Amino acid sequence: MVDSDRPRSWPSYAMAVLFLGYAAGKVAFALQARLGFPGGPPVSAAETEGYFMDAAAGQWLAAATGVLGACVAIATVTALGRRAPRPLMLLVLAGMLLAVVGGAGIMIVDGFVGIGVGWQWYHGVLGVVAIGLSLEMTRSYLVATRRVAA
Repeated sequence: MVDSDRPRSWPSYAMAVLFLGYAAGKVAFALQARLGFPGGPPVSAAETEGYFMDAAAGQWLAAATGVLGACVAIATVTALGRRAPRPLMLLVLAGMLLAVVGGAGIMIVDGFVGIGVGWQWYHGVLGVVAIGLSLEMTRSYLVATRRVAA
């Protein structure tokens, strides 16, 4: 049986890798001033034109969020990161979890049900994995930073 009452660091490292992969994909498309993601559904020129900001700028901002997400994921398992105020870190982790569930949720629904975006079943599997890792990273941080009553 797995001891669910002990912190694990590997989900945080796995999330950091996923976030850095996301950032790298966004950089690749930012350099081409394209919306979308390598290996993802194509984004038409009309959709790119109708985007609320310049495609390259949007992709650079998305890449920055990927790097920031990786830094936060690593912070959950490092001594320096664990010195951050717990309520603040929990707020950040909750925001990250909502963002991951939102993005991965679209991949899951479109990959398994099909809503017209173009994600495939394997993208849906990746979405399930991303949500699971994000949940476990947050749970592990909660366990590692809880205060034990004397």
